[in-house]
Amino acid sequence: MATGDQKKNKEPCKKEACDIQACLTKNNFNPQRCLKVVELLQSCCEKCDYNSTHCASLSGLLKSNTKRNL
Repeated sequence: MATGDQKKNKEPCKKEACDIQACLTKNNFNPQRCLKVVELLQSCCEKCDYNSTHCASLSGLLKSNTKRNL
């Protein structure tokens, strides 16, 4: 049986994914300016065991951030 949060939110992490899109649009699609919202999506995906369609693109974002930080 689903808990209240799971039942209420059929698409976990949707808000975080939308926040990334809004940040990228606002910042001329420069991912370096949106690291905080990417981290929030990562945290959300970890909480829901990556059981969200919005977590599928996360690995690519994290890889690009890791490469740039090296």
